[in-house]
Amino acid sequence: MSSTVTQLQEQIEYPRAGVFSKVLAKDTACQYTLFCLAANTEISEHTSTRNATVNVLEGRGLLTLSGEEIKLEPGVFIFMPANAPHALQAESNLSFLLTLSEKSADIN
Repeated sequence: MSSTVTQLQEQIEYPRAGVFSKVLAKDTACQYTLFCLAANTEISEHTSTRNATVNVLEGRGLLTLSGEEIKLEPGVFIFMPANAPHALQAESNLSFLLTLSEKSADIN
């Protein structure tokens, strides 16, 4: 994998409705994806077999992670272990960087 440099703010594109996503970089262990959700978009509960982090860039929303409600706003960072059920609702246009990584030993 070669080096990648990008200004995240310049990559943000909000759709009129729904979700826009763009894979910024990936290798065999990790994938880095920019998600942009239009206001009032919902992503229903699901799981992933990979660990994930969410780094909120813009907007407001609500993440339900294993039954706990977490307010999303710029600067919020969340680690989600593999197989944790989660759902998301964008209260306004919302953008975040999602990193998926292979599950390994517990992290602290």
